[in-house]
Amino acid sequence: MALFKRRIAGQAGEWYYCLKHGTVEEGPECRAADRLGPYETREAAAHAMDTAREREAEWREDPRWNDDGGADR
Repeated sequence: MALFKRRIAGQAGEWYYCLKHGTVEEGPECRAADRLGPYETREAAAHAMDTAREREAEWREDPRWNDDGGADR
C-alpha cells in the first residue's frame, strides 16, 4: 500500500498559474515545481506573478527576515 496517493487531476475550483507556460490552469496540470497556487479564483491565479512580486518586496523590507535592514544586495 502506498503511503501517498499520487494526485493526477486537480479539483474543480482550484486555480494555478503555470510558470513554465505562463498560463492559468484549473486544477494542477503541470508539475508542482512549475506552478503557483492554488488560488480561489481564475482572476487571482492570473495575477499570481504580481502577488509574488508584492510579497517578495514586503519580505525584503521585513527586519524579521533580513539582517541588513532591507538594503538591496
